[in-house]
Amino acid sequence: MSIQIDVSRDKRGLIRDFVYAALKKNIMELRLEPGQFISEKELVEMLQVSRTPIREALVKLTQEELIETTPQKGSIISLIDLQHAEESRFVRKTLESAVVREACGLLDKEQVLHLQHLVSLQELCQSEQNYGRLFELDEEFHKSIMIGCGRARTWGLIQQMATHDNRIRILRLASDSDWKIILAQHRGIVRAIKERDPDQAESMLRDHLDLVVIEKENLKQKHAKFFK
Repeated sequence: MSIQIDVSRDKRGLIRDFVYAALKKNIMELRLEPGQFISEKELVEMLQVSRTPIREALVKLTQEELIETTPQKGSIISLIDLQHAEESRFVRKTLESAVVREACGLLDKEQVLHLQHLVSLQELCQSEQNYGRLFELDEEFHKSIMIGCGRARTWGLIQQMATHDNRIRILRLASDSDWKIILAQHRGIVRAIKERDPDQAESMLRDHLDLVVIEKENLKQKHAKFFK
């Protein structure tokens, strides 16, 4: 088992938050692979913490469907559930389609400039082939649109359901280094918002969120052991 500990450990923060953040980041970025067994003992040695915060983090990750725990086998990184991912994507597309239409009338020049800046940072990720950072910036892009429209709780709802879908998205980025279409779609969404064109903004957003659906079967064949 290989865990990359690149989460800042704030001395003022709680150890359990550090452990949870470190484990979730490694699960989401597939360093801890779906189906992989993890033991409390290994995690204690790796993260240099006591068993209590490890157990608390595992409970929270189990609630988020990222870990499955059984009395016989212990803790296993959950396999990606395509049905759960599809339901999450349906909710996300429905809600974000409505919000991006609102964005065309609500976002000001500074907020649009921020979206353009995020796309520029994503272009740097492409040149550096940094899929982990690209995913973070992709999330920040969509979050900024939602927050800019006063839809913070809506974004939180989407995130509660997104764990399986997000792992598919990260797997797609890691499996295929050609991210040009993703960046082009982001630029198209920003352009539509800037031009106050809600129909075009919604169309571009729907195409963008459907992209991983088109490639889903290819990913499943290529990484069959990761899926239920």
